[in-house]
Amino acid sequence: MMILIKTQIADEILGGVKTIAPACELDRDAILALLEYPPDPAMGDIALPCFKLSRTLRRSPVQIAQTLAPLIGGDCIDRAEAVNGYLNIYLSGQYLADRLIPAITAEGDGYGSPRIGEGKTVVLDYSSPNVAKPFHIGHLGTTVIGHSLKKLHEFAGYKCVGINYLGDWGTQFGKLIVAYRLWGSKEAVEEKGIDELVALYVRINNAISGNAELGIAPDTSLADMARAEFHKMETGDPENIALWKWFVEISLIEYQKTYKQLDITFDSYKGESFYTDKMPAQVEKLREAGLLKLDDGASIVDLEPYGMPPCLILKRDGSTLYPTRDIAAAVYRKNEYHFDKAIYVTSAQQCLHFQQWFKVVELMGYDWHDQLVHVPYGTVSVNGAKLATRTGNVVLLKDLFAAAIEKVTEIMEEKNPALKGRTDIAEAVGVGAIVFYYLSNNRIKDINFSMEDALSFDGNTGPYVQYTYARACSILEKAGADGTVPASLTITDPLEKTLLVTLSQFEERVRMALRDYEPSYITRYILDVAAAFNRFYHDCAITTAEDPAVRATRIALTGAAKIVLGNAFGLVCLRKTEKI
Repeated sequence: MMILIKTQIADEILGGVKTIAPACELDRDAILALLEYPPDPAMGDIALPCFKLSRTLRRSPVQIAQTLAPLIGGDCIDRAEAVNGYLNIYLSGQYLADRLIPAITAEGDGYGSPRIGEGKTVVLDYSSPNVAKPFHIGHLGTTVIGHSLKKLHEFAGYKCVGINYLGDWGTQFGKLIVAYRLWGSKEAVEEKGIDELVALYVRINNAISGNAELGIAPDTSLADMARAEFHKMETGDPENIALWKWFVEISLIEYQKTYKQLDITFDSYKGESFYTDKMPAQVEKLREAGLLKLDDGASIVDLEPYGMPPCLILKRDGSTLYPTRDIAAAVYRKNEYHFDKAIYVTSAQQCLHFQQWFKVVELMGYDWHDQLVHVPYGTVSVNGAKLATRTGNVVLLKDLFAAAIEKVTEIMEEKNPALKGRTDIAEAVGVGAIVFYYLSNNRIKDINFSMEDALSFDGNTGPYVQYTYARACSILEKAGADGTVPASLTITDPLEKTLLVTLSQFEERVRMALRDYEPSYITRYILDVAAAFNRFYHDCAITTAEDPAVRATRIALTGAAKIVLGNAFGLVCLRKTEKI
């Protein structure tokens, strides 16, 4: 609804601008881009800072605001004021209530959807852990950002294909095979699962590189052995292939536990190994197009004319590299899913890699090259230390989630020991605390992860907004609300209007999040709704309001807030908690 209101206001402002300067080339979109939400409702619900028009219109901001104020009107407007060069516009609370509450209630789970993706397909490549390595906090970004983007696109009407592009091929399996044969056993792996595989992987890396602290001298012969074992895998050695499949199976069992906690499912688990037989055709296409060049025995695509280093396609020994696999995977996915957009969610450290192979796809003549989108995110460190599986310096997600769930359980036992289903609720709130903490940050920013901050239950956190949702559910249950909206609504308090204004902005925030591939727009919006609802809850009698019309209106407004919160939760991997 806010989009329609702002469009109407922009048209009225544009009309006023044309009266001041008929030759002005500003259009509706330019005016819309200037409209702001003031930090305080006392300054209006929507504002136009007129100093941004001063140079174009050759008038002072004060004059512009005074000229435009009388032109702003209509049923949705209460008043417009010119204040110190700002045009402050106040919306009608009654107008919002009469139109917004019935619309939210009627649309339910669909409220806020921009419906811009109908008939279109999006492929999303995210999470994609390396097999035989544990899920650690470094994987949280690609996993929850990727899934949030999938939920956003689904909400907007796109058909979405979630792909977990497993790192299930490469020399690390040669290392693991060597380590398993030197120090491992079937019994230990079956008992400890992926933890044993990680221990073996860390041990062989320490053995190859050396570790002075542990008194281990480097042994490069083990690296040669690992390369030889991987080469045997590539040539189909039955024993090595059997071990590899076993390692993959063990890893997937472990990963599924984490995905279940996050309520994440994928449509495809085709990893790097799947594309082994699909790369030669793309290499041949590059060769036929005259794009391949030899450089010290390696085959490259020269990208110097485009300001980038060469893109390596084949090593000197003829083996493939990541760009080769990514190109083959993109071609397969285009043929398989006929996508309108393919999104890759990876660390910002891989930006150059994606720029390179995206450019190669374009040079190959694929006309869908501009449908490829890289969504980078910042790195995660713990107390300033970079994470690395090969050295064992990781914080496992399962340990992080367990700590959060334990803390929530302790709080619940203290505050509500009789609550039924506490185990499931504790998991929803504990895991939600970690996810919400992560997605509250702008995705491109580096995060120095603090366990204490992530598990804080005070302030702008996941538990706070989940408690807010549960509070709305409790009010509705107490009121015996059946979801019907009164024929006549009565708005009597400014806090009711503030909540309505916030609820009206949902679709706009969804569109922004889709435009910028930025889930944090939704987490911040959730906090805005929670803050507006809690102010309304604390200062306005709801179920105890003396006037029946006021009571019915506030119950319906509570129901609308619950729907919007619930819809927004679903976009950022946060579970709806009806009781806490």
